[in-house]
Amino acid sequence: MKQILAGQVAMVSGAGRGLGAGIAQGLARAGARVAICDINETELAQTAAEIGADGLDSLSLHADASSFQAMDDAVTRTVRYWGRLDIMICNAAIMPLTSFSQTTPDLWRQILDVNLGGVYNGVKAAWQQMCEQGSGHCMAIASGASLRGFKDEVAYCAAKHGIEGFTKALAIEAEAAHIAINTVGPGKLIKPTSISREQASEMDPKQTEGWVDPITLAPAFVWLASQPPSRFTGLRFDAGPLADTIAAEGYDFAFAPEKATLYVDDFKARTTERRSWTRL
Repeated sequence: MKQILAGQVAMVSGAGRGLGAGIAQGLARAGARVAICDINETELAQTAAEIGADGLDSLSLHADASSFQAMDDAVTRTVRYWGRLDIMICNAAIMPLTSFSQTTPDLWRQILDVNLGGVYNGVKAAWQQMCEQGSGHCMAIASGASLRGFKDEVAYCAAKHGIEGFTKALAIEAEAAHIAINTVGPGKLIKPTSISREQASEMDPKQTEGWVDPITLAPAFVWLASQPPSRFTGLRFDAGPLADTIAAEGYDFAFAPEKATLYVDDFKARTTERRSWTRL
């Protein structure tokens, strides 16, 4: 992977397993210094070991993404350690499959606090530092649940839809500060976030058939973080097709929405909408 993020500092929440771990490792391979955050210290240590196996360093931070104070402390420690923060990846999520009748007020609040609140907390914690630097990239993880509804995912879908509204609105404010706000879906089948590393290792291969290694999706995040903040702010991407495009054409590929997302009509509509507020 090209060292196109050399000199930059990134933070990834929910980096202990799955997509978050893959993103963190990919950013490190692309030259970024990476702070990895997770509530599960055992899995966090495994991600740090994987990055270390590449001969690269990371900063491990035990943090609950649903707590603003925890994320603010994590950003403070990162900036104290490396002097800046250029990339914030809000990946932490929980996904209990529960019918609405079984969704208690406490569970509803927990899902929104982690999945939607975690995005606010991460971006808010990074905001002042990025404003002072005059640039930054903030990305949250999207999914099919960002645009559609699914059975037993009322709270999860509500949170994912909320992240898209957060992105559309904050991009308007963030443009003047040269901070990009985006969402990125996996775009391919990956291990569900609710399944731990240990559980996945014990599963029958037939159950995991079709799951892609998250590290193969990391180039999509590397590419987006390398773009000028004003170029694509406010838009939603999908890592699968974007990573495939990079593999086929390189990081300097000729851009087209069809190469970067599964939801081309949504991308085009948001690009058109952006013309109503952009100052560029």
